[in-house]
Amino acid sequence: MTIDVPALEPGRHIQTLDELTADQAQDVLGMLEAAAQSDGTQAVSEQGRLQLRGGRREGVRHFLLTYDGELIGYAQLEDTDPIEAPAAELVVHPSHRGRGHGRALGSALLGASGKRLRMWAHGGRSAARHLAQVLGLTLFRELRQLRRPLTAPLDIAEPVLPPGVSVRAFVPGQDDAAWLAVNAAAFAHHPEQGALTQRDLDDRKAEPWFDPKGFFLAEREGELIGFHWTKMHAAEQLGEVYVVGIRPDAQGGGLGKALTAIGLRHLAAEGAPTAMLYVDADNTAALTVYERLGFVTHEVDLMYRTES
Repeated sequence: MTIDVPALEPGRHIQTLDELTADQAQDVLGMLEAAAQSDGTQAVSEQGRLQLRGGRREGVRHFLLTYDGELIGYAQLEDTDPIEAPAAELVVHPSHRGRGHGRALGSALLGASGKRLRMWAHGGRSAARHLAQVLGLTLFRELRQLRRPLTAPLDIAEPVLPPGVSVRAFVPGQDDAAWLAVNAAAFAHHPEQGALTQRDLDDRKAEPWFDPKGFFLAEREGELIGFHWTKMHAAEQLGEVYVVGIRPDAQGGGLGKALTAIGLRHLAAEGAPTAMLYVDADNTAALTVYERLGFVTHEVDLMYRTES
């Protein structure tokens, strides 16, 4: 359906859809790229960008804002967490900012979520922080992006695996179910990562960056107990500690540190001059580990929410 937003700009319309056509998805991706070039960071997360394509996703809605027929804004609302409020991301084309379009999208998100909303401000930009305040949202989560150099000499100690543990590369198709189970167990406290499904995994395996050689699985007595999935961002010349997960009953023995070192050494061997990762600011244990490995904060993503 199409919703005419009662705001200061005549000619502005917001269309709410359960799925996008291929052309609509391409138009949104093009606008996201223009915004990323202007802002230096993506306004919509990797998961959000994947959810633009491939048809309907349960719990995901898309908001297309047009002005005189031209697409100039986009928002995505994901209502899949059984406990937390729906999560949102939004973007306005850099050439059309400062005219209330972001506020119109934010108001549409508040209405669609029943004024129960969480919203990301990627990169923590001042305009995004201001919009959150205008919408009556309060800050409650800080996600840090850390970086460290991978240039020689590489000051990463030789990884030491716990007794009886071996490491091999992920085999697509063969290891999917076991990995999804360990990922869910390792991130049971983390609604975004722990809830990944086979479709989510398949989406990532279909991306150009996917390389099973950089997806390391740790096994003990034939059972998967941990992993380190790395990612190469070729255009940005960045290697990413994409996700490190350890099954709860295997935590505390140094496996996470060893897997992190294995992945960093792999990224360096692949030619990445810099490594990056994301970690919650309140995860002091993980922050300490990564800081000891030479990582420092590069930028932050902020999440705001309604107080109700």
